[in-house]
Amino acid sequence: MGSDPPTVRLQTVNKTFDLSASFKAYDVRGIVGETITVETVTAVGAAFVDSLDLAGESILVGGDMRPSSPEFSSAFAKGATRRGADVVLLDLISTDELYYASGTLNAAGVTFTASHNPAQYNGMKMTRPGAVPLSSETGLKEIQTLAERYLDEGAIPEVTKPGSISVRDVLPGYSRFLRSQVDLSSLRPLKVVVDAGNGMAGLTTPAVLGDRLLPALPLEIVPLYFELDGTFPNHPANPLEPENLLDLQAAVVRHGADIGIAFDGDADRCFIIDEKGAPVSPSAVTAMIARREITRAQAGGEETPVIIHNLITSRAVPELVAREGGRPVRTRVGHSFIKAVMAEEGAVFGGEHSAHYYFRDFWNADTGMLAAMHVLAELGAQDGPLSELGREYEPYFSSGEVNSRVEDLPAAIGRARAEFETDGVVVDELDGVTFTPEHGKWWFNLRASNTEPYLRLNAEAVDPATLQQVVDRVLALVRQ
Repeated sequence: MGSDPPTVRLQTVNKTFDLSASFKAYDVRGIVGETITVETVTAVGAAFVDSLDLAGESILVGGDMRPSSPEFSSAFAKGATRRGADVVLLDLISTDELYYASGTLNAAGVTFTASHNPAQYNGMKMTRPGAVPLSSETGLKEIQTLAERYLDEGAIPEVTKPGSISVRDVLPGYSRFLRSQVDLSSLRPLKVVVDAGNGMAGLTTPAVLGDRLLPALPLEIVPLYFELDGTFPNHPANPLEPENLLDLQAAVVRHGADIGIAFDGDADRCFIIDEKGAPVSPSAVTAMIARREITRAQAGGEETPVIIHNLITSRAVPELVAREGGRPVRTRVGHSFIKAVMAEEGAVFGGEHSAHYYFRDFWNADTGMLAAMHVLAELGAQDGPLSELGREYEPYFSSGEVNSRVEDLPAAIGRARAEFETDGVVVDELDGVTFTPEHGKWWFNLRASNTEPYLRLNAEAVDPATLQQVVDRVLALVRQ
């Protein structure tokens, strides 16, 4: 860099910037035009290169179908190239396509997405080379600080040799790679309804499960909302909310389908519906895939394969893992944290209650499409319906995630703690607060959301009546 380098001016004169409203624990997410703007994205692009020492390296930049994603991709590329990185634009991608590209090309990258959030939101999911995640504890905070400095100064210094911009299509390679990860040779013909929610699965499903790029599988795909539209005209792309599954559930029954699959907006999560229109819990899917991955790892000579599950996942998961000869490892919620433990433990697979599924052979990253393929392979290799197959993986009864908007979160948790600790309940604080009685008939967790202003309750019990009693008792305390 010369002693007096040129600069890129930012329209930020006489302002002081605090990006903490959009920089979360493991990604960046905000309201377009308010907490995330072209100027802030340009500064983050420059800070990304500087913080990770990527000058002279190639970085990957893509985005989902949200209206602001193309403009933000260009802004990020502008900031990154000014600091000397070569940008490879991936254009429209799902989040797991970024992980595939980062893993195969060993390059750092970013995708613009706000996942399941409404249309007015956008954000950034970032990765180091090899799909190694960034979180507030592993580099995201440093990027935020440097971006704020550039914004406060109103300019980004330009290196002597700015980077270049090129374009690459990774969908064909991504599709071939996923097909290579699951043995589908025993797949019987299945009718599959897929709800893409107007998100990126509308692009990836025909490529991976259909015959757009690869030989046809014995699957009849019934598409719901495959049109890419970041305004989400049909329903929010958040299958974790039961109301957003109603169209899929009705379509499965109407078409006499064997299975329904719903993806979120950036297609890194999948949710499963059985032939009766009933949801199959993410914990059951975790257990199902865990069994498959343990078997595969053991066949390869691995004595005790490790399976990761977060603390909100059903206790049926660690019980199954232990029975199958694996070693369950419990961790906190959040994809960056799960990926870190996956790497530390050499885990073969990991699952979360929120339907994120992580695979060692996918660079420890999460991919909804690969998880869906495992469920299809398991269902298609036997003659019974999915409702029967799923039942063996769901011996307990779960509340799902119950959200409460609470002004004083510590006080609410304190009331629950004071009430239940007197009952001889074991309390741990791995993530939020988890309460487990010695008799083991139920447990519950209270945890503040990382991305929304809610206190989240998750509970599980051996029967519905016990579950309802626990949920009612907890909610009465936290909602006072």
